[in-house]
Amino acid sequence: MADIKLEAIRKSYGRAEVIHGIDAEIADGEFIVIVGPSGCGKSTLLRMVAGLETITSGDIRIGGRVVNKLEPRERDIAMVFQNYALYPHMSVFDNMAYGLKIANVPKPEIAERVAEAARMLELEPYLDRKPRQLSGGQRQRVAMGRAIVRKPAVFLFDEPLSNLDAKLRVQMRLEIKALQRKLGITALYVTHDQVEAMTLADRMIVMNAGVAEQIGAPLEVYANPATLFVAGFIGSPPMNVIRQEIRPGRAALAPGAVIGVRPEHIDLVVPGAGLIDFDVGFCEPLGAETLVHGTTDAGDSLVVRIDGETPLPEAGTRIGLEIDPARILTFDPDGRRAGG
Repeated sequence: MADIKLEAIRKSYGRAEVIHGIDAEIADGEFIVIVGPSGCGKSTLLRMVAGLETITSGDIRIGGRVVNKLEPRERDIAMVFQNYALYPHMSVFDNMAYGLKIANVPKPEIAERVAEAARMLELEPYLDRKPRQLSGGQRQRVAMGRAIVRKPAVFLFDEPLSNLDAKLRVQMRLEIKALQRKLGITALYVTHDQVEAMTLADRMIVMNAGVAEQIGAPLEVYANPATLFVAGFIGSPPMNVIRQEIRPGRAALAPGAVIGVRPEHIDLVVPGAGLIDFDVGFCEPLGAETLVHGTTDAGDSLVVRIDGETPLPEAGTRIGLEIDPARILTFDPDGRRAGG
C-alpha cells in the first residue's frame, strides 16, 4: 500500500499549459475521485500518475519515492480503463493471468491469485469464456480482476463505468467501493459524473480548466463550494445562482456579487412574501420529490426541490421564494466565495 503526493504538477504541450500547478496529498488506503467536465485535465493528471504522460514540472511521489522518470511497470500501480482493454482471443482466466505470466510469476501462484480474484468478483463460472461471451459488467469485472491479481500499491481508474447502462453503473459503483475498502488499496478514480464522485469518494478533487478548484470530502464540497464553478458542477440539480437585486432589507450584496442556494433550501410562499418572486415554467415529478423550474424577473433560471406529496404549482403561476439567510452563500465578482 502507498500514499501519493502531487507537488506543483504542471503539464504543457508546447506553449499551451493544460495542468496549472496541482498540489494534493492522498493518504494510504484513501479513495480519491478526480471529477470535472470534459477537457478539464483530469485524465491527463491520472495518466501522469500512471507514467503514461510525462510531467512538465513538479514531483509525483508514490509511497515516498519520486516516480517522475519511472516506467509505468516500475510504479507499482494497476490501471482500469473505460474500454476494458481485454484480449478478445484469450479466456477470462488468461486475460487476468497475462500480466503475471509476463512478470514470470510461478504458475501455481498465478492460478491461486486468479482464483482468489475470481471468487471476489463472482467470475468463477466464466473463467473459460472469451470476452465476447460476457456482458459489459462482467467484462469490467475481468478488467478489475486483472488489476487485483497484480496486488498493486495503487489502483487508477479512468472513467471505468462510462460504457455501462445507468442501472449497471449504480451496481458497479457499489462493487468498486466495496472492493476498494476490502483490499485497502489507495485509489485514484477519474469521472465526469458528479453523482459517481459524490457516492464513491472519500475526498474529491474538482477540476476546471487544469486547476484543482477544490479538494474535500463530498458533503463538505456540496455544502461549502469554494467557487461558482464548483457550486454549479457538484449537485443534481446544481446550486441556484441569483444575480438580480433581492428584496430590500433582506440581504445586502456588494456590487457584482451573486448569491447561491441549493434547491432544497428554498420554500414556496405567496408572491411578495419571500426573498424574490419567480414564474413557474414547469414541474418535474420524480416520486419522492418534485423539481419546480422557473425564472426570475431578471431572467435567472432557478430550481426548487419540494416534497413529492406537495400540490404542484401550475405553469405560469407567479410565486414567492423564501430562503433561510443561513443557507445563502455569497460569491465575489471573480466567482470565489466571499471572504474566502
